[in-house]
Amino acid sequence: MKTFIRILHWLPRILCILAILFISLFAADAFKPGLTIWQQLSGFLMQLIPSFILLALLIVAWKWEYIGGIIFIVIGLGLSPFIFMHNYKMNHSVGMSLGIILMITFPFVVVGILFIISHYMKKKNLPAV
Repeated sequence: MKTFIRILHWLPRILCILAILFISLFAADAFKPGLTIWQQLSGFLMQLIPSFILLALLIVAWKWEYIGGIIFIVIGLGLSPFIFMHNYKMNHSVGMSLGIILMITFPFVVVGILFIISHYMKKKNLPAV
């Protein structure tokens, strides 16, 4: 059981870091030919703002798992309709738009659920990590 608690402690943190890194990959399109290096760097940093916000929320969730879990669930579910509509307007495909939702927002819902489960498992007086 102690191994299970340890895995449950680290799994949401590792998944969240991987999801943030995935989101950060989209900032690479700021590097376009014809722009100065300063324009490219400023565009890159602007596109990394969501990653910085998610990283700050991960820090909150790292310390307070229950609150962080709720925040990640709300963000994942709350942003899904906006991301869906944005992508549907571009590609006019429900299936593709749902696939994008599964790749971008669903991991944060899963991370939030795992943080909450981890919180309750530790609260049951099971061995600390």
